[in-house]
Amino acid sequence: MKSIEDEVEAALRYEDADFKIIKNGGFVTCAVTGRRIPLIALRYWSVERQEAYVDADAALAAWRKTQAEAGTS
Repeated sequence: MKSIEDEVEAALRYEDADFKIIKNGGFVTCAVTGRRIPLIALRYWSVERQEAYVDADAALAAWRKTQAEAGTS
């Protein structure tokens, strides 16, 4: 059975090895794909950009975009 909280997006502060919940919720949104990521499944994020990613491919895509914008490879 889903709770109401599962349908609310959480607000997080991403840290080096963990994250802190700022606002309770059941998921966050991937910055690259727009897909919902249940908090229990969240494994990839950027501390610098404070973004969550659904998987390693999305995290790599975000990193490559950042590098391209900065003019580095």
